[in-house]
Amino acid sequence: MTVRVQTEDFDLTTEVAALRAQNPKVGAVACFVGTVRDINEGEAVDTMELEHYPGMTEKSLEAIVDAARERWPGTEVLIVHRVGKLMPLDQIVLVATTSKHRANAFASCEFVMDYLKTQAPFWKKEKTESGERWVDARVTDDEALARWGLDSSNSKAD
Repeated sequence: MTVRVQTEDFDLTTEVAALRAQNPKVGAVACFVGTVRDINEGEAVDTMELEHYPGMTEKSLEAIVDAARERWPGTEVLIVHRVGKLMPLDQIVLVATTSKHRANAFASCEFVMDYLKTQAPFWKKEKTESGERWVDARVTDDEALARWGLDSSNSKAD
């Protein structure tokens, strides 16, 4: 299991090679790389700043990895998430999963990303022409998590 929160960029090829080297039985690798968009809610984004609570964030990411490995035994997971000031086109997050077969690799990668978007303690602030704003959680992210039978911590109780 590998979980890293860092300011430095990451190299997809290097990260996947290291993950694959852990297990010669790997038959599939699925990856997701999230990047900073240059536009959000109809406004140009100059920069995005990501904040987190060191220690707490890593524990949260490790819990996400544990949940994926419980659902798909034999799956290995890598999460690399950047923090700090980022520019449009910069890489934000890498989620990579390995498995014996592609179906489990795809499913576990999607699960980890859906879980991460709603459960990991990261805060995003965008700088635009009209000023700075915090990026709120999206209903679509909560819906994506719900299809795995999980509730988001962003959901409000009735």
